Amino acid sequence: MQSLYGIGHKLRAGLERAFPEQRIFLRSETDTKFIRLSAPTQAIAWSGCAIFVGWAIVATAIILMDSVGSGSLRDQAERERTLYETRLAALSEERDRRAEEAAAAQERFTAALEQISEMQSALLDSEDRRKELETGIDVIQTTLRRTMKERDAAREETVAALARLDGVVAENRGHSTEDDETTLDFLTAALNDAATERDTMAMIAAEAKTTVADMEYERRLMEERNDRIFTQLEDAVSISLEPLDGIFSSAGLSADSILETVRRGYSGQGGPLTPLTFSTKDEAPDADSIRANSILSQLDRMNLYRIALEKTPFAIPIKDSFRFTSGFGMRWGRMHEGTDFAGAHGTPIYATADGVVIHADWQSGYGRLVKIQHEFGIETRYAHMSKIRVNVGDRVSRGDRIGDMGNTGRSTGTHLHYEVRIGGKPVNPMTYIKAARDVF
Repeated sequence: MQSLYGIGHKLRAGLERAFPEQRIFLRSETDTKFIRLSAPTQAIAWSGCAIFVGWAIVATAIILMDSVGSGSLRDQAERERTLYETRLAALSEERDRRAEEAAAAQERFTAALEQISEMQSALLDSEDRRKELETGIDVIQTTLRRTMKERDAAREETVAALARLDGVVAENRGHSTEDDETTLDFLTAALNDAATERDTMAMIAAEAKTTVADMEYERRLMEERNDRIFTQLEDAVSISLEPLDGIFSSAGLSADSILETVRRGYSGQGGPLTPLTFSTKDEAPDADSIRANSILSQLDRMNLYRIALEKTPFAIPIKDSFRFTSGFGMRWGRMHEGTDFAGAHGTPIYATADGVVIHADWQSGYGRLVKIQHEFGIETRYAHMSKIRVNVGDRVSRGDRIGDMGNTGRSTGTHLHYEVRIGGKPVNPMTYIKAARDVF
């Protein structure tokens, strides 16, 4: 107790030394009063003032720090917005450039098909002309053989006439001179007729040989022209088929099996091209027929490719401005089975291939969802839509609008979740988008 008392006494003495007792006098006209401020009272007042001043300093510092921090965040947000706009503009330019390249490629492809069609018509005309020439050659050769036979017959008749003349001369040596002259005139006239006919036949044979030579030269020129046409056709078809062969392999699909499926189920206009057939008189087809049928086979393959491409999702579902926000693969510890495209609310969404709508309603997690069944066991899904514009059972074509971009279902912002499934198993949609971009 004494120690505590001593400590209290020392504290009080220390306070009195630090804060000596003060008196505040209040004087009026009739009286004078004072207020005594003891050491503890002064200590409490000074402590309160110090606490207030410290609080004011701390609050001011916090406000200043918040102001500086807000300014930095605004600057950072402005920089990110500028970077985003720059990237979005670059993506838009890239998309426009790709679209122009695709349009140019389509125009080149169309021009190549038109050129192939013109060359094919010229080839058929050339083949008809060749057949006419062959027929003409056959007729001329038949005429030449008949003329040569008639010439030989005339020679034989001349020889026979000469023999008869000798016989007649021998028989009539004893006849009168008048009879000999008559007989001689008759035989001379017959010989002259035979010689004239022989010369005429020889002239006809010479003209026939000249005509045959001219037709043979024309046939060789036509064969050379046909060869050039075949070469150009083969080059054009080869150049057109090369990227088409690669697009399916790039997407991990078997081109041969897909084309066989299209060939079995084809029911469109035109149909597979029929091979050329010519009368070969029980002989093997000539080289031109083989080359023509080979080109027709490649054109048929190109036509089947065109049908298969329309039924396969080699396209992008968004045509307006967008940005990729999430790809195919593991995300946040779970599998993300598609690709996300972020854009403005209501951005149009388009079908990426021909097919039939098998789902157009709400589905847990996906929100408003459209499923389209395509050929070859391929299915595409379009999720988180704000509006669905198709119904179950509708047949859609590539480029048809099927809905609008939204934020429904399990979604953190406006975007399209796009999936491609083969046999029910999800695959990376970018494989198909990039494969089409490399070709078109």
